[in-house]
Amino acid sequence: MDFELTDEQRMIVDTVRKFVTAELEPREDEVERRDEVPPELAAEIRRKALDAGLYAANMPEELGGGGLDATSMTLVERELGRASYALQMLVARPSNILQVCQGQQRDRYLMPAIRGERHDCLAMTEPGAGSDVRSMITRADRDGDEYVLNGTKHFISHADAADFVILFAATGTEQTSRGPKNRITAFLVDLDTPGLEVRRGSACVSHRGYHQCELVFTDCRVPTGQRLGDEGRGFELMTEWLGASRLSVAATSVGRARRVLEMTTRWAAERTQFGQSIGRFQGVSFQLADMATELDAAEMLTLRAAAKLDRGLMTDQDAAMAKLYASEALGRITDRAVQIFGGMGLMAELPIERFWRDARVERIWDGTSEIQRHIISRSLLRPLGS
Repeated sequence: MDFELTDEQRMIVDTVRKFVTAELEPREDEVERRDEVPPELAAEIRRKALDAGLYAANMPEELGGGGLDATSMTLVERELGRASYALQMLVARPSNILQVCQGQQRDRYLMPAIRGERHDCLAMTEPGAGSDVRSMITRADRDGDEYVLNGTKHFISHADAADFVILFAATGTEQTSRGPKNRITAFLVDLDTPGLEVRRGSACVSHRGYHQCELVFTDCRVPTGQRLGDEGRGFELMTEWLGASRLSVAATSVGRARRVLEMTTRWAAERTQFGQSIGRFQGVSFQLADMATELDAAEMLTLRAAAKLDRGLMTDQDAAMAKLYASEALGRITDRAVQIFGGMGLMAELPIERFWRDARVERIWDGTSEIQRHIISRSLLRPLGS
């Protein structure tokens, strides 16, 4: 498989890298200190991203998006991953599932999201339903031309900065080979809809400024015209449109790990002990070698999955392997970086301790490492009838 970048892809990487270096990295300390992105700063970054042609790069060109293929989009995610999550998410990639919008939904949700006028968040997880999404208990009950929503979602990323939510709720049950399961349906719900309350969640050790929230629905009514796709098809929509999100986690993990390795290598070359740079000691140099090897392996798995997605050949196993290995490699790489930096690696004066903290969540969201291993092993065993 040829991993050589095209001239266009090299230009994309260069453009995004320069944007991250000039516009995002200098603001990281402020966001970390305040645990928020000031509204005026968010507006400025979004405007500059729109002007640079970086906004909605994942959306089709005919809709006003960047029209990038999966490999190019993975390269964008990799470069954005070098920056603080709260800042890089302002260079928005609206949820791909919005392409399912029909009729007035396109004018009200899809097109404004592509233009940067409205912002979405995605609500699946509940206190009792994480990886097992079909056990969710948030309900949408049909009442004439409306659905009545009741239930609670949590760990909903950046809901406090969104205008509407892509909600998944149960609309009845169906029999499966493993017993009754909820039928899931997707909805588009404006966050100012009566009966919907948005609450800031508990403070999180990872990604300060990028908040997780609770959404509480209490007899919240939405018209049937805000149903996304057919009733009972929400689980299939998740599988069809959201599976590639694991590639995003893998790509951003690779980008962040690359930045950590660069900083750690520079530190090892410049920091002296016993009359020489610490990088000359085998205990440090071998750790750098392992970091570089793991990083390249994670990048190859991620780019391979993206290339297969472009050809319509990517499997759940491909995405799971990329997400699993890249997120866990990031954890190991940031941990080694702290060790090489020594005491300074734990000080807020340097960003290493932030990279270390931020890395932890990557093994949990968008499917835990255990879920990824389940997907991979199931793919291996299923052809053998096990």
